[in-house]
Amino acid sequence: MGSLGTAAMARMDDRLAWYRQLSAEDRSWVGLVAQAGIAAFVDWFQSADGSTPTPSVEIFGTAPRELKRSVSLQQTVDLVRIVVEVVEAEVQDLAAPGGEDELRQAILRYTRDVAFAAAHVYAREAEVRGAWDARLEALIVDALVRGEVGDGLHSWAAALGWTSSPVVVLAGHAPDVDPQTLIGGMRDKGRRLGQDLLAGVQGERLIVIVGGADSIKDAARHVVPRFGPGPIVIGPEVPDLHAAASSARAAMAGLRAAAGWPDAPRPVLAEDLLAERAIDGDEDARAQLVESVYLPLEGTPLLDTLATYLEQGTSLEATARLLFVHPNTVRYRLKKITELTGYQPTEGRSAFTLQVGLILGRLSRTAVT
Repeated sequence: MGSLGTAAMARMDDRLAWYRQLSAEDRSWVGLVAQAGIAAFVDWFQSADGSTPTPSVEIFGTAPRELKRSVSLQQTVDLVRIVVEVVEAEVQDLAAPGGEDELRQAILRYTRDVAFAAAHVYAREAEVRGAWDARLEALIVDALVRGEVGDGLHSWAAALGWTSSPVVVLAGHAPDVDPQTLIGGMRDKGRRLGQDLLAGVQGERLIVIVGGADSIKDAARHVVPRFGPGPIVIGPEVPDLHAAASSARAAMAGLRAAAGWPDAPRPVLAEDLLAERAIDGDEDARAQLVESVYLPLEGTPLLDTLATYLEQGTSLEATARLLFVHPNTVRYRLKKITELTGYQPTEGRSAFTLQVGLILGRLSRTAVT
């Protein structure tokens, strides 16, 4: 047993570059595992009546838990292969006369069971790690949805290997499938695309956080088919996961208000639902509308022009008559309003958003007074 263990260690050192790069402590533990496997084989083979069971996970019990993080399953297979080669090379000297074939068959059976035992060890670790990752993922999604972004968020994300930016949050309805299967499939898809992805099912809602996409459109393309029926709202792009709470807040507010725009595209940007969100009571949307619509026009003729134009049913001539200006002046002012606010008064959805923004601006000024 001693000579076989020494020969196996020497061959590992000669053929496995990753083994040479292990720390002295980890190399020592690998050697102990190899020697334990050889010793267990000898004890098993000596039991002619078959009373000694074939190897189980106890072979790997001599190694500390941390070793499984240093040595992958593929590397463990390499180790087993080398030990088998060393033992097989000594069959002629080890076997009793005429017992070479019996010993070879025993080696094959034993190493098969060792391989299954190794797979069992790593599968169990993967299940434990998967359950832990699922809990961390749920904590991150829940924290972002509730806006409770603390120092722990980065630690949780780092534990899951999150490194991507920018970040986009999508909200919609969950499909009628197992949540873990759904989230696992989405995560695998994101990994293949080179994107980080976190997801959580909260009641009937599905929240998806995508990091590393080239654009919002790219982030949504492969995620949208995973949602159930109903609206899907995309929050604004933010620079990192720590800032994703604002994107999640906008996406969730948009999902609540999406019923106000039945013909909205799927998916729809939370920015395109500002008016519905504001009417639904979203303070962020209200503040954004006041800032983007009312404040740029306040104190200028553009504000009166916009108010009159909307009150007159978007009639250019009626607006010009009431303001005592030429219709071309109204056209010019409407163009300036579009440049300043990003909303075109002559377009239905934009006119509606401008109308809500004007009302909110007036209310904010009344509240200040």
